[in-house]
Amino acid sequence: MKSLWNSFVVAFSMYSKIPMPRADWTRENMKYSMCFFPWVGLAVGALEYGWFYLARLLDFHILLSGAGFVLIPVLVTGGIHLDGFLDTSDAMSSWREREKRLEILKDSHAGAFAVISGISYFVLYLGAAGEVTEACLPVICLAFSVSRTFSALSVENFPNANPKGTAAAFGKNSLKRKVNAALAVYLILLTGGGVLLDPLLGVLLMAAAALCFAFYHHMAMKYFGGITGDLAGFYVCVSELAMILTVVIGNKIAGMITG
Repeated sequence: MKSLWNSFVVAFSMYSKIPMPRADWTRENMKYSMCFFPWVGLAVGALEYGWFYLARLLDFHILLSGAGFVLIPVLVTGGIHLDGFLDTSDAMSSWREREKRLEILKDSHAGAFAVISGISYFVLYLGAAGEVTEACLPVICLAFSVSRTFSALSVENFPNANPKGTAAAFGKNSLKRKVNAALAVYLILLTGGGVLLDPLLGVLLMAAAALCFAFYHHMAMKYFGGITGDLAGFYVCVSELAMILTVVIGNKIAGMITG
């Protein structure tokens, strides 16, 4: 039990800004950490759910309500995945050789393409957040755990482009068979939960996440020779936006057909 608790603390300390007690980053304390990475997504989803109804209760304008919806994941995580998204955008936009792309990922400076990509991301996310309704909200709140479950699977199973990076450390120190089994169970439960909430939207949610995962794998292998923590963060951001957009558009179309 102590090992599970320490793995929980390590996962939340790394991937969130939620206050946690101290736990050393030893092999023993990290072996189950990826099992708890999706739990950060559950916390984000719960806060999104609460924010939606608080904004409705206080009769906030759609822009303020949407802004809160966009910023909650950033505030909870401290922007760790967004940092990976921006770094990856810079690296991909450079159209340089693999070694140079990997150097750009490690560069602490933000290039023009990172800025452009970040602005585009937030504008599109804000637009999607403004279309979230009470009907599709529960399914959308699952997206934050779905993205992290797939991301954790990549950390456990994809080759590492940077053997000394954070993603490699988490993957190397984990009990892969048990962690993969837990993540597979999460995917089954999340898929089942989404379908129970709304059969159409639940399927659309998982389809969007799976398609982004396939793209992520292709991109990582072709252009970087494996994954890094930045690329895993890129997947979290892109898949969450894709899932939210897919669900709100699907909800709109379904409403038009039934209405």
